[in-house]
Amino acid sequence: MTKKILTIDPKTISQPELHGYLLTAVAPRPICFASTVDKMGNVNLSPFSFFNVFSSNPPVLIFSPSRSGRDGSLKHTHQNIVEVPEVSINIVNYPMVEQMSLASTAYEKGINEFVKAGFTEVSSEKIKPPRVAEAPVSFECSVMEIIELANTPGAGNLILAKVELMHINNEFLDVEGKLDTHKLDLVGRMGGSWYTRSSGDSLFEIPKPIRNKGIGVDQLPQGVQNSIVLTGNNLGRLGNLERLPTQEQLHRIAENPEVKPLVEVAMDVQKIHALAKKWLDNGEAENALALLYLLE
Repeated sequence: MTKKILTIDPKTISQPELHGYLLTAVAPRPICFASTVDKMGNVNLSPFSFFNVFSSNPPVLIFSPSRSGRDGSLKHTHQNIVEVPEVSINIVNYPMVEQMSLASTAYEKGINEFVKAGFTEVSSEKIKPPRVAEAPVSFECSVMEIIELANTPGAGNLILAKVELMHINNEFLDVEGKLDTHKLDLVGRMGGSWYTRSSGDSLFEIPKPIRNKGIGVDQLPQGVQNSIVLTGNNLGRLGNLERLPTQEQLHRIAENPEVKPLVEVAMDVQKIHALAKKWLDNGEAENALALLYLLE
């Protein structure tokens, strides 16, 4: 059956409607909690979810304080960076997310959101804007370039920020001195008023296909590729394996107590696929592939 698709030309809908579609579809987004100062030294602290890391050598972060969707005016963060081209970028985790949201309030220029949201200022070492003491990780950055995409409501302004110093709270390091994803408990911005939390069952690992070449989904039996039980994620995990099962592996799997009842009398394809799926979900990808090849 052909899926029903809603096709939208961005020029045919309003800016708020387009904004809603874009931000709900392109998610979750990390949050840049940006601290800046104006030429008088007044501090501003604001979050932006148009943000990511784009280079490690040189280390460059980019975020975009977009123009107001109502009148096209520039954010105080943007104005400050034009006056003082430096920014402290602080990473947001779950214990501080409500305060971070409060700091997004459109206070008048000159109001210090550190004070309004109850955050603690920490003096930076190389730049004027202070860091957020409560953040698990903070970056002191010099601004390399500002790219203004347009002067219309909702237009982005890309701030290219080069990392000059990085500060990491030791509580979020593992025994090897590396950042621990589980301890960080980061949050991401979704559409509307929604956020997501990167912890617990929402975290999962996928082997990276960098050093070795996987066999590819195209090398799987046609019946496996067209399975009504196995998902696209299941096929991707199988295709990431380096080699097809050996005869020894096939023989060993055929003797498995869970498998023997499924293959001794008549091959029950869906039950075999269901068992393979269970093994895949448990991280037993090689066994799952061998099981599926028993059908061939």
